[in-house]
Amino acid sequence: MTTTTAQSGLSRARKGIAPGGTGSGNRKSKLSAQTTRTFFWLLLPSVVLLVLIHGYPLIYAAVQATHDGDLLQTGDFVAGDNFAKVLSSPAFWKAAQFTLMFTIVGVFGSWLVGLGLALLLRTKIPAGGTFKVLLLLPWVVPIVVSSTAWNWLVATPDSLIPSLFRNLGLGTPLFLADPNLAAITVMVFKVWVSFPFMMMMISAALASVDSTVYEAASMDGATRWQQFSQITLPLIARSTYISWILMTIFCVNDFPTIYLLTGGGPVNATTSLVVLAYRTVFQDFATGPGVAIAFLMTMTLVVISVLLYRQIRKSSVE
Repeated sequence: MTTTTAQSGLSRARKGIAPGGTGSGNRKSKLSAQTTRTFFWLLLPSVVLLVLIHGYPLIYAAVQATHDGDLLQTGDFVAGDNFAKVLSSPAFWKAAQFTLMFTIVGVFGSWLVGLGLALLLRTKIPAGGTFKVLLLLPWVVPIVVSSTAWNWLVATPDSLIPSLFRNLGLGTPLFLADPNLAAITVMVFKVWVSFPFMMMMISAALASVDSTVYEAASMDGATRWQQFSQITLPLIARSTYISWILMTIFCVNDFPTIYLLTGGGPVNATTSLVVLAYRTVFQDFATGPGVAIAFLMTMTLVVISVLLYRQIRKSSVE
């Protein structure tokens, strides 16, 4: 079987065409004007409600970001001074750097683990349903319980994992006292509590893939890797981009995972932007700079979401 034939078979398989068959492709139906108007009037009440619910807090936050007040008083108008102060702060850029690494590891680490487990659960394994329920526990268990368990495992030199390292002659690592180890621990913890979400998203996407697609590809000589890279990944691309958008938002805005495990320490090594914003507002009582940090986070998330949403629109199978 030649490579050209295999590639042709993969192309037909992605379109859902059996070997030797023909297909008309995906035809996009256009909504009639009446249907569009119906959708508009059905969605309008929800849109208006969302604007009313979120509009006032957003406007009030914008007012605070442009004033030098505190939690009790708005203060004097300072225009963009709060943003300039934040952008010139080394603490902000250090927190931004950690937030970037935390988000990258959280998104792609949980996606890779979730993808591997979702593919494993598609195979016939003993007690697959029970296994899937057990894999959901890191996501189902309250974050307070999970962070307490991880503190018990790594917080002190006498904790379970440092003791294990010491008994193996590898020293006694201080996972939450060493800045680098603390950052790694927080990122691994984020992957731990997030991979079940990714696993469920990918499992749902894989469940919609017809098994005959793979049978057609196999008959045309496609290898397992070709089926995975040229059929599985393209067919779950939309769900993948959606999960990346959601997980990016979850990671950037994740306060409890970091604060409950390390409190942002040691020496601010695990201080993310959301933790920094919290400290600025509720500990330093500098409402303007704190809200400015939150606005910068929001604008960054909007840009990332728009870029990934464009990839969703491009990911339709040809």
